Amino acid sequence: FLMLEKRQQPTHIAGLQLFDFPQDADDDFVTRFGEKMRHYTTPVAPFDKRLTYRLGQPYWVKDKQFDLEHHFRHVALPHPGRIRELLALVSAEHSNLLDRQRPLWESYLIEGLQGRRFAVYTKQHHSLMDGVSAMRLGMSLLSPDQEQRDMPPVWAYEMPRKNRARPQEQRITPFAALTQQFKNAQKQITGLQDVVRAVAETYERSGKDPEYTGIFQAPQCVLNDRITGSRRFAAQSYSLVRIRRLCKAYSATVNDIVLAICGSALRDYLLELRALPEQPLITAVPVSLRQDDSVGGNEIVTILANLATDVADPARRVEIVKQSVAQAKQRMANLSQTQIMAYSALAMAPAALQLMTGIAPKWQAFNVLISNVPGPQRPMYWNGARLRGMYPVSMPMDRLALNITILSYCDHLEFGLTACRRTMPSMQRMLTHLESAIEKLEIAASLHHACNKEESLELI
Repeated sequence: FLMLEKRQQPTHIAGLQLFDFPQDADDDFVTRFGEKMRHYTTPVAPFDKRLTYRLGQPYWVKDKQFDLEHHFRHVALPHPGRIRELLALVSAEHSNLLDRQRPLWESYLIEGLQGRRFAVYTKQHHSLMDGVSAMRLGMSLLSPDQEQRDMPPVWAYEMPRKNRARPQEQRITPFAALTQQFKNAQKQITGLQDVVRAVAETYERSGKDPEYTGIFQAPQCVLNDRITGSRRFAAQSYSLVRIRRLCKAYSATVNDIVLAICGSALRDYLLELRALPEQPLITAVPVSLRQDDSVGGNEIVTILANLATDVADPARRVEIVKQSVAQAKQRMANLSQTQIMAYSALAMAPAALQLMTGIAPKWQAFNVLISNVPGPQRPMYWNGARLRGMYPVSMPMDRLALNITILSYCDHLEFGLTACRRTMPSMQRMLTHLESAIEKLEIAASLHHACNKEESLELI
């Protein structure tokens, strides 16, 4: 993630949280709340770490000159304080790079929202923590008890020791650096024969079976043009009850249905632009291998799945997605966790090389990134303020202009769409197409839903 970062390609991720005022709060609640947050001037790991390099290798060291003013900002939206103004602010701030001379995170307390609401937007570099790790930290920060008070901000919240893997300070000598590189190489080489065999089988089968999702089957698409550093963010909530009814109707997982919905929405969006490729779009789906409750670092591999955008029938699309995901999981079934990491890295290495150098634009391993991150399943509060919604703000990359991240909260799935502002014209139309995709699946399965219209957090 550090190597991939460029001015037009920031590699940070973020979250937008929308809160209601506590029931007994005065109108100046957010102002007083912001003053309290400024008292938390001593961050905990990993928010107290900054980058340093030895022999070209990055390490985390404690920032001994930490200054909260560079990381926490209390801002107000311009009148009238609609969702439109909120997402305009998030889009602008998400376009800005983090300062590598300081710990790689920023947090914004945002007031001025209509309806006695406020928001918190927090971004951190992807090298600091992955999305699952960030979500677990965010969940631990909140409480199901609306009476609980004196809860710290994210940078000052210390995870319970039994669940926390604290980054260890390292004595960074040349010998230590070389030793660590040798250990890393030794770890990757373990089981390399099985890894190479699995990658070779993927190449071979993808050449013989047109329905097998292999590497470099992704077609050329407008989603894969060069991007700028300007971002556009839109979000919307959908009832998890509706999604689970579809899961039952199609004997599919939530992830299968989500991918099918995204495939349908992308098909309709590209048809409007008259830019739908004849071949199906391929998505990269990050999968967490994290087996504990630790925070920090990255334990993510990527599988490829067919979105069946070349198919008009929504039911058929679900079947293709299910088959594609099952094949991807089967490839890794007989590999250890270390081997899976190595397999993913080796299979995706040409794509990563293309992202870093741009030397082979036709080497397109996938067209879009779609992540599905589990969140809290009951109402949560922060100092008495009810969490109304959690919206992931993701990381588009060069030639990957759209990133869709889905987060579950209570009885809803929160869709967050982050895109390059120039490459994805009228990106807010994707929200309409997502709703249409759900309705098409319901009609195909003879389901009828009765639900309130969801609030659309779209930026026009």
